[in-house]
Amino acid sequence: MYFVVKEIEFSAAHTLRGHRGPCERLHGHNYRARVALAAAVLDPQGMVLDFTDFKRILREATAPLDHADLSGVPPFDTVNSTAENLARHIAAEVARRLPPGPRVHRVEVWETSTSCAIYDPDPEEVS
Repeated sequence: MYFVVKEIEFSAAHTLRGHRGPCERLHGHNYRARVALAAAVLDPQGMVLDFTDFKRILREATAPLDHADLSGVPPFDTVNSTAENLARHIAAEVARRLPPGPRVHRVEVWETSTSCAIYDPDPEEVS
């Protein structure tokens, strides 16, 4: 299995409904998302996915989140925009933009330099 990894940063605000603590109030993060793709076979150029294409896909997948109040961005208008849910959402958004071959292997969403949530999707789940 081959893997490639790319990171992207975005800033967003959110509230955590029902948190019963300070995170229930509007607050923001400078998020870092690290996405790993996997492929059993390389493309004709010998790549899982060209990093230029990977960068474009990550930008497209996270553009609606950047500089937004996530509490009003679907699906986070009904689901809490926790780092865990953000990781699953980014995995799905990246997966639907991928060409045949590579798949989303892992997504990490960092809220701070010391705190992240990790989502390892079932290959069938994000295809």
